[in-house]
Order: sequence, then structure tokens, then C-alpha cells
Amino acid sequence: MLELQYLIFTVIILALVFDFINGFHDTANAIATSVNTRALYPNYAIILAASLNFIGAMVSTGVAKTIGGDIVSSASIVDEKIIIAALIGAITWNLLTWYFGIPSSSSHALIGGLIGAVLISVGMNGLNWYGIGKIFIALVASPAIAFVTGIIIMNIIFRAFEKFSPHFINDKFRKMQIFSAAAIAFSIGSNDAQKSMGIITLALFSGGFIAEFEVPMYVKVLCATAMALGTATGGWRIIKTVGGKIFKLEPPSGFAADLNSSMVVFSATLLTLPVSTTHVVSGSIMGVGTAKRLNAVRWGVAQNMVKAWFMTIPITAAMGALAY
Repeated sequence: MLELQYLIFTVIILALVFDFINGFHDTANAIATSVNTRALYPNYAIILAASLNFIGAMVSTGVAKTIGGDIVSSASIVDEKIIIAALIGAITWNLLTWYFGIPSSSSHALIGGLIGAVLISVGMNGLNWYGIGKIFIALVASPAIAFVTGIIIMNIIFRAFEKFSPHFINDKFRKMQIFSAAAIAFSIGSNDAQKSMGIITLALFSGGFIAEFEVPMYVKVLCATAMALGTATGGWRIIKTVGGKIFKLEPPSGFAADLNSSMVVFSATLLTLPVSTTHVVSGSIMGVGTAKRLNAVRWGVAQNMVKAWFMTIPITAAMGALAY
């Protein structure tokens, strides 16, 4: 019993570390556009993002239940050692991609780590392939949807404001970006923090510490706090890539990217689907850039990001298996 308590404690600590890293890894998603268009000073942007990440994390637990219940075939076959191995794989990958400034997906990393740890310990029968398929479709479709809707929203803005001067447009949209940055920070909190909530709840349920798969309030508060603290530390390496290297953002395109991303991410939260907020924001930026002109997007940078996206699940699955 004492060993089990130590293992549960280790799961909680690692899950909170993952959430903290996820916070500074994904800070870029919430504030890169508003910082790079000078709509917000970096320090103010981080405080705004951290506060709304916390609030967003408290609104729902549907995504947590999907992460905890749809990847494995049964909670009873997943012990704490499997979850610890999955978290080690995900954390290692997040730190590596952060160091090199690559906007990879924390969601992909966590799911890949869990798949690898379950495969090496329990085997194919330990995985819920229907649930994994549903999650995979959401992860792949969301950036594509964000790309298309980003083009649509940017074209609407072009048509609506084509008679106004560039100075007037930039001035107005720079102010509006404060609200769009708040919206994307809230939606990121509503989706991303729930992934660690699901992992911790899975460990508590499989260990017999809770009677049903419901996220306890203290788990919600811990995960929301860890993500907010991570966000508050900033993720400047990734901010440079997301905010400036994909497409040179201006206030109207920054507003369009943030608004579009917030709608896609929060829609996924309402559908209880985990998505990569990194991919959604990057897809939105590519979309608004394409709406301006096709060669405005630096497709070489975008191509490298896409490669990292596809590599994440196989690599973190191997890391999770190795850690186990």
C-alpha cells in the first residue's frame, strides 16, 4: 500500500511537471501573435494568458475523461508505472522541442507516450483502438479546419475593411487583439490542462483512490495552477517561431488568427475532443497568410513543423516504451 501511495504521488508530480512545461511550451500559442504585432507588451501578454489559462482550465472535464478513458481499453489494466513511463516520454520530448524552438504538440506527446508504455507492458489488447482513432482524427482534422477557416475569416476582414486606410485598420485591430488574445488563452486552458487532469484521474481510479472516473476538484485546481505558472514563465523560443517565422503578422492577421484558433479549440473542448493547440494556432497563421497571398507563408518553416508533428507520436511512443 505504501509503494502504491508513492507511485500515485509520483504520477501527480510528473503530471503537474508536464502541465507546467505544457504551459510555457504553449504560451506562444496564446500570445505570439499579439506580441509580434506589438498589440501587447510581453509581460502584460503573459499575465493575461496565465490568468485566462487558469480560468479556462476550470470550466470543463470532458476532455480529461476522453484522455483517461478512450486511449486504454480498461483503467484496471493500467498501473501507475505505465502512466509514469508515459509522462517521462512526453516530458522529455516537450523539453527537446522547446530547446530547439519547434512548436510540437504536447497532446501528441502525451498520447504517444501512453500508447508506447501500454504496448510494451500490456500489449495491443490494452489499447482502445476506436477511441484512439477518434482522438487521432480530431488531432489531424483540427489544424486543417483552422487553415481553411483562417482563410475565410481573413478574406471577410479584407472585404469589410478594404476602403479604410492601413493606419486606421492597424490601429483598430491592434486594440481588438487584446480581446482575441484573451479568447485564445481561455480556450487553450479549457483544452490543454484537462489532459493532465485525465492522466491523474486515471491513476487515482486504477489505484482505487476514487470510486468513479470523475475529476476531483483538487485535481482541477492543481492542473490549472501548474499550467498557469508554466504560462507565466514564457516560452520565448517558440514565440519567435510561431509569431514571426511562419508569416509576417500584422494586427488584422494577428486578430484573425487568434479569433479563428479560439473558435476551433473551444469547439473541440465542447465536443470533449483533445486537440493540439500548437497545431491549431499554426494552421490558423498559415491560413491567414495564404489569404493574403500564397507565397507570403514561409512554407519551408511550415514544412519542418509538419515533420515534427508527424514524428511526435512514434518518437514519444518509443520513449514511453523505453521508460517503462
